[in-house]
Amino acid sequence: MVLSTIEEIKDIDFVFASIGTDGIDGNSDAAGAIADAYSFEKSLERNLNLNKFLNDNNSYEFFKEIDDLLFTGLTGTNVMDLQIIVSFVK
Repeated sequence: MVLSTIEEIKDIDFVFASIGTDGIDGNSDAAGAIADAYSFEKSLERNLNLNKFLNDNNSYEFFKEIDDLLFTGLTGTNVMDLQIIVSFVK
């Protein structure tokens, strides 16, 4: 979900995070990921092909490369996934 927003938010003051309350996302060790306007810039600096990661459903490796994964460790609960959006108004 977060990976699909990277290009859309590249020019705006906007932060988007998606986090699993159990502390893991699927079978990965990350709880989720966070993106902002700099995420797209970081992907360009690292020569990452955003569409390839989207097509491969491989957001973990993408966010690992740009250091935007969120880690909490196992929480012992599995209530829901949280999506947090913050928009800054100037």
